[in-house]
Amino acid sequence: MAATKVLRSLLHELRQASPNGCIKDSLAARYILAQYKKFETTDQQLCKRRDEALFLGQAYLTYLSSQRKYTELYKEYHGRGERSVRDTADLVGFKLPTDPK
Repeated sequence: MAATKVLRSLLHELRQASPNGCIKDSLAARYILAQYKKFETTDQQLCKRRDEALFLGQAYLTYLSSQRKYTELYKEYHGRGERSVRDTADLVGFKLPTDPK
């Protein structure tokens, strides 16, 4: 993944995690932007620290997106109590047999 794509994805995930949707005053966003500016290199330069920073950015991106997906799944499926047999079958993708009477 290119560095700019990782940066944009990180900022998007931070925006999703923010309670008001604004990351302009966020310390995390400022830190991420400062780190990306710090390790910015040209095509002629080879910088191992930049590769490490890119890997770390991808790891944070994976963590943030996984945390958001977990929260969505938790809200959707938690606290419903006992489910009926039909609800459970629908949840896992099974079809119940019909009674031919």
